[in-house]
Amino acid sequence: MAEIKKILWFTWKDRENPSAGGAEVVNEELARRLAGDGIEIIFVVANFSGGEKEETKNGYKIFRPGNKWTIYWKAFRLYKEKFQGWPDLVIDEMNTIPFFCKFFVKEKNVLFVHQLCREIWFFQMFFPLNLIGYLIEPIYLLLLNDRKVITVSNSTKRDLMKFGFAEKNISIISEGIEIKPPETLDNIEKFSEFTILSLGSVRSMKRTAHIVSAFEIAKKQIPELRLILAGDANCRYGKKVLRKIKNSDYGKSIQYLGKVSCEEKIKLLRKSHVLCCTSVKEGWGLVVTEANSQGTPAIVYNVDGLRDSVRHNETGLIAKSNNPDSLEKSIVSLCENKLKYDKLKTNAWRWSREINFEKSYHDFLKLLRDSNI
Repeated sequence: MAEIKKILWFTWKDRENPSAGGAEVVNEELARRLAGDGIEIIFVVANFSGGEKEETKNGYKIFRPGNKWTIYWKAFRLYKEKFQGWPDLVIDEMNTIPFFCKFFVKEKNVLFVHQLCREIWFFQMFFPLNLIGYLIEPIYLLLLNDRKVITVSNSTKRDLMKFGFAEKNISIISEGIEIKPPETLDNIEKFSEFTILSLGSVRSMKRTAHIVSAFEIAKKQIPELRLILAGDANCRYGKKVLRKIKNSDYGKSIQYLGKVSCEEKIKLLRKSHVLCCTSVKEGWGLVVTEANSQGTPAIVYNVDGLRDSVRHNETGLIAKSNNPDSLEKSIVSLCENKLKYDKLKTNAWRWSREINFEKSYHDFLKLLRDSNI
């Protein structure tokens, strides 16, 4: 195909959005590097309170028409009025719902999928929209399964294949992290007491309450155990978790910090002994790799994405069952076995050094230049 010089990128959120997560970090790290190589990038995303309608940063442009509910219609209108005929390639990023570019753009287009929603509908949306979303997702996936797809994990690839996407049409790029791993772990100092960290927004799909429950069970065996929660809890579920902490018999050993700065995040990742992740589903689990980069192994549930970012018994632990009792057993096993803990810590740090945005960008650029796209 002709050389790609202009890319129009439809996605739900950009990095400035208060609800942005790991997917937005990946998008804009890739876009920044594309712009640095002389490729024009324009994002079309939903606006948010206080957001500018148009913005240029790091060499790429961002248009924010509509809001999270109207962005799909507004994006279609904006393309027809302003961008039709401009791009060499259109990226249709499916973050819960795709933009269905296949049906209206004239240019080459590709799907970019971090994860499928599926059961997340029941954690993040209210009835009856959660049921509607769950039921229609297979329908629109079947409508799009002739598309070329870029994704970030084998779990998502397998998910897509269940809905008729051909394996040959699905390409995986490596993930990347912004945090630079230290050259050595020799100077890393952990908290004096064994500390569990939960990092990220306190939302129902993250199942943060499971971590609190597992901590309460483990605390009975390990009296010195501590738990730190860092992340925005400004939602109904978040407030429920904070009430659970307040009413806990071990509440004095649980610290809630709210949303933290990047500097504080790195400090917590470095000083904590283990990170726990109990999400319903992830694309990869960037926070796991970020923790690994600072010498902190993770204990996770056996779900899509997290089973990709943790190599069981090598870089971390995958709980046998996705419940607090099983999570607690893994916590205790690491706390009481220093040799095992040190092995996982070192292996996790070494693997994290291979996961960076330079490699991710190299994979991504190679795919964009592939004549099959």
